[in-house]
Amino acid sequence: MRVFFRRRRRSVHGPAGRRSAAYRPLLPWQVREQRFRSAPLGRRGLDPLEVQVFLERLAGDLAAVYDALAESRRETSRIKIALCHLRSGQANARNEREWGR
Repeated sequence: MRVFFRRRRRSVHGPAGRRSAAYRPLLPWQVREQRFRSAPLGRRGLDPLEVQVFLERLAGDLAAVYDALAESRRETSRIKIALCHLRSGQANARNEREWGR
């Protein structure tokens, strides 16, 4: 008898709700390189200059957010390492007191 298992996609919880693990957030360079097609003849379209200004602003905001996130992760790493050293030092001191009796 053959048993079939369904593969469950991992999901990521974020501010926008559940996303699949394949979801990749936009990077600043992707926003900067995004191009829009012109509207067909006889239709109104968006002002290309206005769209480009908005994309540049969005890319700058994304870059600032990614920089802040990277700094936060570096700080978290430093704190974790310092905590490990502190705990290790406390454990060594406790062991010396107990064995020194």
